[in-house]
Amino acid sequence: MPRHSTMLALGTEAPKFALPDTFGTTRKLAEFAAAPLLLVAFICNHCPYVKHILDGFVQFAHEYGPKGVAVVAISSNDVESHPQDAPAAMAQLAKDRRFGFPYLFDESQAIARAYQAVCTPDFFLFDRGRRLVYRGQFDSSRPGSKTPVSGADMRVAVEAACAQDRKIRWAHCEEPCPASRPIRARSQSDARPVWPCPC
Repeated sequence: MPRHSTMLALGTEAPKFALPDTFGTTRKLAEFAAAPLLLVAFICNHCPYVKHILDGFVQFAHEYGPKGVAVVAISSNDVESHPQDAPAAMAQLAKDRRFGFPYLFDESQAIARAYQAVCTPDFFLFDRGRRLVYRGQFDSSRPGSKTPVSGADMRVAVEAACAQDRKIRWAHCEEPCPASRPIRARSQSDARPVWPCPC
């Protein structure tokens, strides 16, 4: 039966967070207040869709960081079912791939709930006032497709936000698709209200 994401509404204020990074330092939303734009990305180590875009995403962060786009990645996966998503593995991935941005661990999944993140990768772009201006895909590339990873959708969203264009179209699925993987909740009871569907 088709299911639909609740989708965090455009204009929503960025939910606050205080989460440990791969060095054990607690990082907070307020730290990024000076950045004109903030991109919060829910990712994890094991997801094949994250793996597919990861190099392009890291390159995007390196390219747009100097232009005023702060990037924060968050992993909310249950590490009991996916130990490869545990903090030590996160730290190794961030080091190996030279992230250049914080990679935070949301052990309780409370922040994923606050952002209504339902899959990995899941992207949320906020303007200077930390209001949501885009939620959607990085680009249309998928594992096994012939479409190269370009970050085209995210680049359009960032450029539009920089131009203070509030009429950014969402690039999201209207019905379930294999574009991304649902975040693995800690239990079935946790999963019901938090992950209604993968986008």
